[in-house]
Amino acid sequence: MPKVAEARNQARKTRWRPTPLIWASIVLHLLCLLSLVVAPVYWGWALGAVAANHALLTLVGLWPRSRWLGTNYTRLPETAIAQKQWALTIDDGPDPDVTPRVLDMLDRHGAKATFFCIGEKAARCPALCRDIVQRGHAIENHTQHHRHTFAFFGLAALTREIETAQATLTSLAGRTPAFFRAPAGIRSPLLDPVLTRLGLRLVAWTTRGFDTRISNAATVSRRLTRHLEPGAILLLHDGNSARSPQGVPVILEVLPVLLDTAAAAGLRAVTLAEALPSPPA
Repeated sequence: MPKVAEARNQARKTRWRPTPLIWASIVLHLLCLLSLVVAPVYWGWALGAVAANHALLTLVGLWPRSRWLGTNYTRLPETAIAQKQWALTIDDGPDPDVTPRVLDMLDRHGAKATFFCIGEKAARCPALCRDIVQRGHAIENHTQHHRHTFAFFGLAALTREIETAQATLTSLAGRTPAFFRAPAGIRSPLLDPVLTRLGLRLVAWTTRGFDTRISNAATVSRRLTRHLEPGAILLLHDGNSARSPQGVPVILEVLPVLLDTAAAAGLRAVTLAEALPSPPA
C-alpha cells in the first residue's frame, strides 16, 4: 500500500487537463442550463443538444484507440521505433494453465511482454505473478474484476475498481503498475481524471488479434503479423482465450508464429515500461 499511496501523491502533482471535446461538452451543458433559465420555451432544443452530445461521447468511448477523451497510447514513441522495438501486451490473465506456457515461449524467444492482469485473478495466482516479474516481464492494471459494465461506472466506482487493482497487483508484483487498459478498451469521459489522479496512463493497441473470439490461429496470426513493425503495440489474451478445434488456446498457436516473424525482421519485444517515457513530475 505505501507504493500505491506514493504513486497517488505523485499523480496529484499532475493536473488533469480536459480534452477539447470534454471542454466543449462542459460548455454545452452550461449553455443549455442557462437557456432553460433565460428561455425555457426552448427546452426541447436544449434537451436535444445534450442528448446528441452524450451520444457522441458514447461513440468515442466505444472506440478503444480514440484520444478524444484523454491521452491514450496506441503506438510506441519514435525512440522505440528507431531501436526497432515493439510491445506485446497480453490481457485478462493470469491463467494458471495458459500463462506458464506463454512464459516458456517468451523465454525461448528472448522476448519480453506486458501482462495486463485482472486483480482478482492475480490474487488467486500469487506465485505465477511473481514468476511473471522474475522472468523480466511487467504486470499492469486491467481492473480488479473486469466488469462488462465498467464504462458505465461513476467516479467513485471507477476509482474503487482501479485503485483496488493497483493495491492487489502492487502487493503481488512488488512494483506499482504505471499503465492501465480498460476492459475491451471501452471507457467513459470520467476515466481520464481518475487515471490522472492515480498516476496511471491509458494504453490501447495498434492491432489486436480478436483471439477471444476467433478460434482459427492462422487468421489471428495473419492479422497480427501484417501490422508487426517497429513501434507496434499488439494485443493477445492468456485469459479468456478462444480454443482451436483441437482445444488449444489460440495464443499458444499464434505466439510462436508472431515471435519468429519478429525475430526474422530484427524486431525486439520490450515491455511498455521500457519503451514509453516516464510521466512528468
